[in-house]
Amino acid sequence: MVSTPLTVAGLGTAAADWLQRIEKHAFDEPAQVERLAADADALRRLNDEGWSLLDRLPLRSKRNAPEKESGERIVRAMADLAWRFARSHREAIYRGLTDDFRRSMRIDDLMWRAAELWPGLVPARAQVDEESQRTQSDKDGREIAQGVLVSQLMNDRRIGTHMLLGMLRPTDEARARLDEFVAKGTLDLGPVRVEARGECGYLYFTYPRYLNAEDDTALGAHEIATDLILMHPRLKMGVVRGDPVHHPKYKGRRIFSAGLNLTRLYHGKLPYLFYLVRDLGFVNKLYRGHSRADFRLDEPDDTHEKPWLAVVEGFAIGGGCQLLLVMDYVIAEQGAYFNLPARKEGIIPGCANLRLPRFVGEAVARDGIMFDRRFSVEEPAAAALIREVHPHDRLDAAVQSAVDNAVGSGMVSAGGNRKAMRVQTEPLDRLREYMVVYAREQAFCHLSEQLTHNLEKHWQAKQRRL
Repeated sequence: MVSTPLTVAGLGTAAADWLQRIEKHAFDEPAQVERLAADADALRRLNDEGWSLLDRLPLRSKRNAPEKESGERIVRAMADLAWRFARSHREAIYRGLTDDFRRSMRIDDLMWRAAELWPGLVPARAQVDEESQRTQSDKDGREIAQGVLVSQLMNDRRIGTHMLLGMLRPTDEARARLDEFVAKGTLDLGPVRVEARGECGYLYFTYPRYLNAEDDTALGAHEIATDLILMHPRLKMGVVRGDPVHHPKYKGRRIFSAGLNLTRLYHGKLPYLFYLVRDLGFVNKLYRGHSRADFRLDEPDDTHEKPWLAVVEGFAIGGGCQLLLVMDYVIAEQGAYFNLPARKEGIIPGCANLRLPRFVGEAVARDGIMFDRRFSVEEPAAAALIREVHPHDRLDAAVQSAVDNAVGSGMVSAGGNRKAMRVQTEPLDRLREYMVVYAREQAFCHLSEQLTHNLEKHWQAKQRRL
């Protein structure tokens, strides 16, 4: 008998046989619609065997070298099988999920529905919840299948466009609270506070314990607040700013954003879908606004949108820096900085790879993304992003002056000018093509051993507590 990593790891010859069967399993292309159910059943059975094999191994962080290699081969084989299945059946899958394109669904809802219709294609909500009880270092990566499926769906232009425009619809929660917001002029959404003052809406990050970082517990409030400002009939623009924080080093100071909440990530509480929902919901609405209720796939820029201004105080780290890339105007406090420390975390920094190069050039963008360059708001390279820099005591007046200047012109052409610039900088199809790569690669990054290693090395993650 020839030894393989799986047999050396103690999984036996049956595991080696499974690996041969799953690697050789093929799906017809183009697939016949009537084959979907049978192919989905074959996918489920092979994946069930794979997860049974993984359950026989120690927890991921406790595995020896052969066990670790075996685990990685099993996960990769299942991901490749899901990739081949989705490539073969993506149109039938999406038609089944959306009632033949008649329904628009958010990406997270699409994933949960797909798990119900075709068990084994992507994890069910209960399976993701169960795996979230493990630290990130002990997850084998059920969520990788979500990234594989989204990537393949985005690879079809019609499907991907439908998904992107569906994610630009206002949330049900925002619709339900719009009248209250219009009447009161302010709402406390927990991690976010939203206010209407004059003709401008203000979105304040209010997550002081984590220096106004972003995570799955705050994301919903971020998007609702964005929706409310976009839908408010009397508001003409929005301002994004951080509230004062409690951290001893910065106590009482306004901080824009510390980026991703690495504590929740390290402890396994941050779901993979956070990345997709954030960038295609919250962030993309800042950039593109809302799609129409009766949107058409051949009219992707028929959106309702408003200009946005950001106020950078302290720092805009990671996700905070990514927000600057979709702003129309940025005012910063003297001494502030922004950076994208994704290399030290082991993930892809959202859509920064798509957007940062057109502001600072590809070479400088590579410095920032791949070599951890930190940008002072006063340096020349930051000028493409930061329009004004002021001492702390002059920021409020600078913000008010910028708002007055913007809304004072009537704002009639704001949406049109934004769309006209996007046509040549980032049409919706360019974002769709980016998401083909991003959705799949980010899934593997999110569940990689290197991510945990990086967090422990660069961030002392073992010492952090939820």
